[in-house]
Amino acid sequence: MKPFQKNQPLSEYSTFGIGGKARLFTSVDSIEELQKVLKYCHEYQVPFLVIGKGSNFLFDDQGFDGLVIQNKISFCKFREDGVEVGAWYSFSLLGSQTARKGFSGLEFASGIPGSVGGAVFMNAGACGSEVCNVIEEVVAIDPEGNLHHLKKGDLQFSYRWSCFHENRWVVAAASFRLTRSRDAREKQLSILEKRMKSQPYSEKSCGCVFRNPKEESAGALIERCGLKGAKRGGAEVSTLHANFIINTGGASAEDVRSLAEYVKQQVKEQKGIELEMELRSVVSS
Repeated sequence: MKPFQKNQPLSEYSTFGIGGKARLFTSVDSIEELQKVLKYCHEYQVPFLVIGKGSNFLFDDQGFDGLVIQNKISFCKFREDGVEVGAWYSFSLLGSQTARKGFSGLEFASGIPGSVGGAVFMNAGACGSEVCNVIEEVVAIDPEGNLHHLKKGDLQFSYRWSCFHENRWVVAAASFRLTRSRDAREKQLSILEKRMKSQPYSEKSCGCVFRNPKEESAGALIERCGLKGAKRGGAEVSTLHANFIINTGGASAEDVRSLAEYVKQQVKEQKGIELEMELRSVVSS
């Protein structure tokens, strides 16, 4: 087990570029190493937070009073009927690689920021497809460091939700069952082109802030409420895609939270619809 680093700025591990310092920090490169760290946390009662590429986290301005574990388990093994991949592996890259090899099922992943572990955790989806449509098995580790192999039926997927939201188990790896298709690459490129044109990829953000309600997409609702360009400090509702909040420079976590609450309030008052946060907000401990 590597020595823990102290007082690491979490802003360096977030696509938002926001966050105070973690009291302790480490990274793990293997399933065995992750098990050891989690066993240590359990034995010595150390609060922990496991992160991937930091594309769906809003870290607190006060940091995290515990151990932040960056899960960097990264491998990719193709099979005849799919792929097995580590939790750190780029979900977007996986989408493009599988399509290039003539596999269909993960085209929608192309352009979605973050890791495979985060995508499984959130049951990430786009263009009518979700992780739950193609997942076969997940290798996970519980807070005591025990290893588990979970089948699709064990994961309790729903819209942007999985069992990992409640049990605090950590995704270490996942396998996806895919099908062969001559059109996979063309479909993947079309999805990527559309996403690049409609989302603020050059800005610091953490993707979509709100879940889509049943009535209408969150972005469309926010735009119809005239909230594009709304600001709180260094945080701004994107003028390209209204369900993104961007860090225009020097934004704090409080700026983002305040702006998100203002957006929720306005949508509720104007449209009678209660938006739910998709962005994961991390408190200091």
